[in-house]
Amino acid sequence: MGTFKIEGGHQLKGSIQPQGAKNEALQILCAVLLTPERVTISNIPDIVDVNKLIMLLGNLGVKIQKNGPGSYTFQSDDINLKYLESEQFKEEGRGLRGSIMIVGPLLARFGKGYIPKPGGDKIGRRRLDTHFEGFIKLGAKFRYNREDYFYGVEAKKLQGTYMLLDEASVTGTANIVMAAVLAEGTTTIYNAACEPYLQQLCKMLNRMGANIKGVGSNLLVIEGVEQLGGTEHRMLPDMIEIGSWIGLAAMTRSELTIKNVSWDDLGQIPDVFRKLGITVERKGDDIYVPAHKDGYEIQNYIDGSILTISDAPWPGFTPDLLSIILVVATQARGSVLVHQKMFESRLFFVDKLIDMGAKIILCDPHRASVIGHDFKSQLKSTTMVSPDIRAGISLLIAALSAKGTSTIHNIEQIDRGYENIDERLRAIGAKIVRL
Repeated sequence: MGTFKIEGGHQLKGSIQPQGAKNEALQILCAVLLTPERVTISNIPDIVDVNKLIMLLGNLGVKIQKNGPGSYTFQSDDINLKYLESEQFKEEGRGLRGSIMIVGPLLARFGKGYIPKPGGDKIGRRRLDTHFEGFIKLGAKFRYNREDYFYGVEAKKLQGTYMLLDEASVTGTANIVMAAVLAEGTTTIYNAACEPYLQQLCKMLNRMGANIKGVGSNLLVIEGVEQLGGTEHRMLPDMIEIGSWIGLAAMTRSELTIKNVSWDDLGQIPDVFRKLGITVERKGDDIYVPAHKDGYEIQNYIDGSILTISDAPWPGFTPDLLSIILVVATQARGSVLVHQKMFESRLFFVDKLIDMGAKIILCDPHRASVIGHDFKSQLKSTTMVSPDIRAGISLLIAALSAKGTSTIHNIEQIDRGYENIDERLRAIGAKIVRL
């Protein structure tokens, strides 16, 4: 189990470049299975979850060529479907939540897709019903082996249909879209997720020859085509990492520039940090956060009531940044209620922050009330274990702002989502060592 040792309380300075988007990568990489032609993808983050998926694609028979840092060419012209029923696949697929998104492309192109119950973060229930209900509506037969938690869908030919998704699931929408592009006839998906990464997937599929209308809205209309061709695609910067660096700058009272952030795809993220009193300036396509020497003050609502920050499907605020918001609020002037609606175990890391001296009341599994210290009382160092990716980066930000030397164990969780994070933080002045 890896460990970070962090000497906190130091101001950082400089610029940092966000990596390619993890959540986009997990969708885009699976889409290479839809065509026998070459697909070149750039700005792929070098992180554990993405590398696991690339390895899984290779074991499935996809030809993989590395062109340079973050750039790969994939060709799926000789897929080994027997691998899907092997013990090796059951083991490798189980270790990665993103593996669920190979099912839609395989079903569409080869008439069958299998997956073991995926792993990933332990942040509460994460249903797969939306995925499989969509496949069933397209005409697939579903089977589930309870003994070894193995899911499967099969169909001779998928048929377009109308469907109203029970939730605007990003991965569910992506999976259904990838299945529907090769189905016969028209598929209409209402209550579709519409976040930027899904828009990126739809635009890429359209360049490959798909016919998807309504991209960017929650109503997608897909005219099925017989085949797709190759393409080139560049992934967006990771909005969760961008939000993490804004939070890091505020908590350490540092002057930071976040480079090439694709401002137009950030949605509410800059404004939510501004509600906490943090200055977020646009400079071209960069974000500039000045050193908050006098701290930052949370805005109340117009009637004076306490600010609530909650997550919602896009264009609402992403749930992946609520952990960062919660940590940043611990040193603000004022109070805020953080409401995590989507996952019931994601706030359970707050006990570590309370140990560090934060004033947080965990109201229930979904809500936490934070009373800010206004930097009058610095968080103190401690020893922690990272429970998931987003809690891990939040604890790391807390440790970098704390007094003394902190230790974070199980940093493999952080490595799943953040590329070479210790090297990149040292480059802007952080005192962090990987043990």
